[in-house]
Amino acid sequence: MDKKELVYEGKAKKVFKTDDPNLLIVDYKDDATAFNGLKKGTITGKGVINNQMSNFLMQIIEKDGIPTHFVKELSERETLVKSVTIVPLEVIVRNIAAGSFAKNYGVEEGIVFDEPTVEFSYKNDDLGDPLMAPSHAIALKLVTKDELNLITDYALRVNAILKDFWKSRGVTLVDFKIEFGKTADSTIILADEISPDTCRLWDSETGEKLDKDRFRRDLGGVEEAYAEVMKRLKENDK
Repeated sequence: MDKKELVYEGKAKKVFKTDDPNLLIVDYKDDATAFNGLKKGTITGKGVINNQMSNFLMQIIEKDGIPTHFVKELSERETLVKSVTIVPLEVIVRNIAAGSFAKNYGVEEGIVFDEPTVEFSYKNDDLGDPLMAPSHAIALKLVTKDELNLITDYALRVNAILKDFWKSRGVTLVDFKIEFGKTADSTIILADEISPDTCRLWDSETGEKLDKDRFRRDLGGVEEAYAEVMKRLKENDK
């Protein structure tokens, strides 16, 4: 499957057309950004790790009955995916207080919730991806009520799958951000990526951060953390 014209370039990926209008090629970059692009840098090897990790986890999720955009891994950095219209909502699932949640509500990082929380942000860089109430998403016709219920159900199921998976690798899934898209026949499927860019992952024993927070907070050891997560990903179940 050959790449055709570039149709989109984001902070971490390029997307290309193919000969098939229903299929696209995603090419993962090493570029890193934080705080809506205010902080920029490079994490060497990140594109390879994010591509391969996302593909691996998407296939696990798909086996559990949740449809995804994954079709085929083409190379270390490139993957063939189903073409979708992205639903302009970022869906954030949290198991532990961290990041903006801790900051916005004045609580310490590390508080474990009795149940996971689900948040929605309006996917709009110009507005800074503001938090959005579910009723606002429906009012703005970003989704229907049924679509939002389905997205919420999928998000919580993805959380359960990923929590169990990472627990078996000695990693705690703190929170993550996912996005959904609609295929040509309006089927909602999981799209975008699942990686250390989009998940908070802490070592279960030491609490060491193994994700993009090392870049955001200038903690150092960013490449090493991504490599460690990739190593854990490939481990057999303990």
